[in-house]
Amino acid sequence: MAVPAPFEIVSLVVIVLVLGADIAVAYLRPRVPSLKESGAWVAFYVVLALAFAGLLLVVDGADHATEFVAGWLTEYSLSIDNLFVFIVIMSGFAVPRKHQQEVLMLGIVLALVFRAVFIVIGAQLIASFSWIFYLFGAFLIYTAITQAFGSEHGDAQNGRLVRFLRRHIAVTDRYDGGKVRTTVDGRRMWTPILIVLVSIGSTDVLFALDSIPAIFGITESWFIVLTANVFALMGLRQLYFLLGDLVERLRYLKYGIAFILAFIGVKLVLHALHENSLPFLNGGEHLDQVPDIGTGASLAVIVVAMAVATVASLLAIRRENVRERIRG
Repeated sequence: MAVPAPFEIVSLVVIVLVLGADIAVAYLRPRVPSLKESGAWVAFYVVLALAFAGLLLVVDGADHATEFVAGWLTEYSLSIDNLFVFIVIMSGFAVPRKHQQEVLMLGIVLALVFRAVFIVIGAQLIASFSWIFYLFGAFLIYTAITQAFGSEHGDAQNGRLVRFLRRHIAVTDRYDGGKVRTTVDGRRMWTPILIVLVSIGSTDVLFALDSIPAIFGITESWFIVLTANVFALMGLRQLYFLLGDLVERLRYLKYGIAFILAFIGVKLVLHALHENSLPFLNGGEHLDQVPDIGTGASLAVIVVAMAVATVASLLAIRRENVRERIRG
């Protein structure tokens, strides 16, 4: 069953209005929000996502509602990973804290644009080539291994890109508020904000390449894929200021995310075995005896993986704090 078109239209209009209001606040009031304010906004966006899931349940039944929640949680966990990279970039380029929310908002908008593009491409590929699930699955398993045991997302690519830009365009080392262009000794130059935005944008592309195949492993509905991504990115700016350095200290978070990606990768391969006949079998049969993992099971795995990773990280932080007090 497809989500009713009027519900899709109204939902997208409301989402665009909420995003527009968030962008306006970021640019009209450039400042560092308090922990209380950030926490309230994060809670608001989480409640908004759950309320949307409730509406889906009423309008279209449990299947799409469960798919949305599973997709939203998957994208939310990947967005927190994205947030960690944003923190590294902001710190590395010493972006003034007052203007970080403006840069973050631009980064989130770029993430939405890139993900929307990949959603369109992914939906067309799935509609035309069911065997694409093999590629999506293999890519997610590879990404999971890289996430758990490799280097940080996009470090090498960002480094090369930044060096290229600094060689070929005039960039000053000083910030001029939140401006991208400024005048230095009568000469028009780019500020480091441009480099930061390019770094965040290139990182967004890499994360979109991970996140879109991951959520298509949960649902093939473009509407649910799109809304799950938007709700996952809503409140990311406030979450940045709420968590701060804590994100960097959640050391086991990347393993939880890697496990989720690997799980969905395996699920996609199993789904592809159901959907595609294999020529080396007698008569090109489908492997119908291979288990197909349901959305409810996927949701349970995602929640448990993130909960275990977060609790393990917080316990590690607590042990470190106890050791520091003992030494002190």
